[in-house]
Amino acid sequence: MTSLHYLSATEALHLFRTRQLSPVELMQAIVDRASIVEPVVNAFAEQMFEQALLAARAAEQRYRSGGEPGPLEGLPVAAKEEQHLAGFPVTDGTLLRPSYPAPQTALVLARIQEAGGIVHARTTTSEFCCLPMSHSRRWGVTRNPWNLETSVGGSSGGSAASLAAATTTLATGSDIGGSLRAPASFAGVVGYKPPHGRNPILPPAGLDPYFHHGPMAKTVADCALLQNVMAGEDPRDPDSHLASVAIPRDLEGVRGLTVAVSPAPGDFPVDPEIRANTEAVADALRSAGAVVAEIELGLQLDMIKRALGAHFGSALGTEILELDRLHPDVVTPYCLAFARDGVKVGSMMDTASGRALEQAVRDQLDEVFSQFDALIIPTVGATAFAAGEDYTETSLAVNGVALEHFSDASLTPAFNISSTHPVISVPSGWAHNNVPTGVQVVAARYADVTAFRVASAIEQTVGAGFITRTPQDENLRSTAAGSTPLRARS
Repeated sequence: MTSLHYLSATEALHLFRTRQLSPVELMQAIVDRASIVEPVVNAFAEQMFEQALLAARAAEQRYRSGGEPGPLEGLPVAAKEEQHLAGFPVTDGTLLRPSYPAPQTALVLARIQEAGGIVHARTTTSEFCCLPMSHSRRWGVTRNPWNLETSVGGSSGGSAASLAAATTTLATGSDIGGSLRAPASFAGVVGYKPPHGRNPILPPAGLDPYFHHGPMAKTVADCALLQNVMAGEDPRDPDSHLASVAIPRDLEGVRGLTVAVSPAPGDFPVDPEIRANTEAVADALRSAGAVVAEIELGLQLDMIKRALGAHFGSALGTEILELDRLHPDVVTPYCLAFARDGVKVGSMMDTASGRALEQAVRDQLDEVFSQFDALIIPTVGATAFAAGEDYTETSLAVNGVALEHFSDASLTPAFNISSTHPVISVPSGWAHNNVPTGVQVVAARYADVTAFRVASAIEQTVGAGFITRTPQDENLRSTAAGSTPLRARS
């Protein structure tokens, strides 16, 4: 049998139901695994192992009683710290202001717990979840299990790192500009941004059309399993107007589907290795029977950035700058730079201009989906971000192009602007630095099942073997022996 911590969620559920494995055995294996690798990877903001083992024993009894178990009964789930758990601290990943106990649980986490999922840990984020980073002065540095010198991205970096390091079976993330998909790509796991309104989020965050809560997992099937639990209307979120769409366990193939591929869209710089891996995905889909055509996608980086600036304005940046004035030298340099840039850009963009830019992005995508069922583009154009690097005094170059800002490497925000498109990031291959690469599968508006069909076809051809590859174990074990947790301040 596969080492228990490597089991997929669907495999574990089968073993639970056939009495070949107990939820207690799986949870203990996850806890034991975390004791080995967590001091190095540092994916967890908070560990709840004792209560998780108690919950696993209760799940074990439910299986033994012969009753109908929940769809996630007994599975370990790592929850992004930004998603509230009633009574647990809300920190925003910052030391600029004190934490406070959450008054209620995030709607998707409540559904996971009701379905029998066991939240055994809360995962690290960037400060204020503001950038695709995975370090902060509150949490320290979260490292990529595949290459400890690199970051796993963010802001759902802890969730992605936990999946890659096999210290959880399932995980949750959130995505307002790629915060779920970018770390999934760097970690070699699967991350799904549903259409806005599919997964409920408590106001006021849920009223932002750019914002999404979504599942992260080791496999496409596991991601579908978790998404099916998270999805559906809730009266507490006025925007959750979309009925739940059940992703089938047995997905159809892609024969006859029309798929557009853009290995280097618009003027976004893309590393040659990532472009080659994206083209390999296209070839694999052709072999699986899809009708694939390479297209020129005219998305422009400056247009995307100005639309984002108009949408977000300067509110968060102004708050951070005021907190920094009151508590100097506490905020991370990247967060302070984000605040300054936000105030500057927000003051230059008006709402009407921003909406025109957003509509231009949507019009481009509407043109694509008037001809195709799905679109494939890279998730991130860079092969890695350096672990713990703020990129405030150094720049990131991609394919020989020095980026104005390191986050310009992310090809994700267009699908927060056009937020009705389901997007799933799946592994596409490897870069020379042993860091995975990923592609985004974008489907037509609200066509969730199509996105999963294409993602599953990619996984079956070019994406297999990411979590069971062994060099990472050797690397983590040899490093862990002399390491201490990477915390900065608490």
